[in-house]
Amino acid sequence: MYIVLYTIKIKPNQEDNFIEAWKGLTDLIYKYEGSLGSRLHKKDALNFFAYAQWPDKNTFDNASGNLPEEANNFRTKMKASCEKFEVLEKFEMIEDLLKNKESE
Repeated sequence: MYIVLYTIKIKPNQEDNFIEAWKGLTDLIYKYEGSLGSRLHKKDALNFFAYAQWPDKNTFDNASGNLPEEANNFRTKMKASCEKFEVLEKFEMIEDLLKNKESE
């Protein structure tokens, strides 16, 4: 599995807009580009952290051009709501010990 870590700083009073756009874009990337999804975490009122999971580096590197036009609307909304959105790191996952209570 391949992981991409992001740090995000949103503009004041833009949390709802950002989250709505992030969810919409993440869903499209999952459906059309082969990602395994993403998780979003809130550090404080304006700072967020996210990580996206991909089956492998190759899938991540080749993900482009398959998204529908709707993705541009989400991207525009995200850009308008953010002061900063940057990639912190990209790396291969070695072990995954997260548990899903529902599947136990």
